[in-house]
Amino acid sequence: MISTLGHNLRVWPPRRWWVAAGVAALVYVVVAIPTDLIPNPYFGREIPPTWWSHAALAATALLTGLLVATYVASPITRTGATNKSGLLGSVLAFFAVGCPVCNKLVLLALGTTGAMKFFEPVQPLLALLSVGLLGWALLRRISQENACKVPAAR
Repeated sequence: MISTLGHNLRVWPPRRWWVAAGVAALVYVVVAIPTDLIPNPYFGREIPPTWWSHAALAATALLTGLLVATYVASPITRTGATNKSGLLGSVLAFFAVGCPVCNKLVLLALGTTGAMKFFEPVQPLLALLSVGLLGWALLRRISQENACKVPAAR
C-alpha cells in the first residue's frame, strides 16, 4: 500500500504538484489569518496559540493540497459518489487551531467558561481527527488511481 502510494506520487505530472502547493498555501493562509496564527490587524486572539497549532495547520494544509491535486487530470472514473471526509477534515482544522473563546459558534453553544473547560481540551483531538480524515481520504484517492477496472455486470 505504501509502495503504491509512493509510486503514484512519483509519477504525478508537474501540474498536480503546482496545484498541491498552491492549495496548501491558500488553505494555510485562509485558516491562519482568522485564527490569528499569522498576526494581522483584522483578527486577534484572547488565548495564545498552543505549541502544536502551527504544525497541525501545516499538516492539514499539506494534506488538503495533495488531496485537491488528486482531482486534477484524475484517471479515476467519476461515479457521482464522493467522499466527504477530506472536506470535514479541512473544516475541523479551523476549529482545532482557533482560539476557543474567540469562536462565536463555540461561545454561543458553551459560553466562555464552557469553551475553556470543555472545548479547549478537545482541540488537540480535533487536530488529530482532521489530519487522520485528510490522510485517509488522500490514501483512498491515490490508491484508486492504479486500481484495476472491474467490468460491469450485464
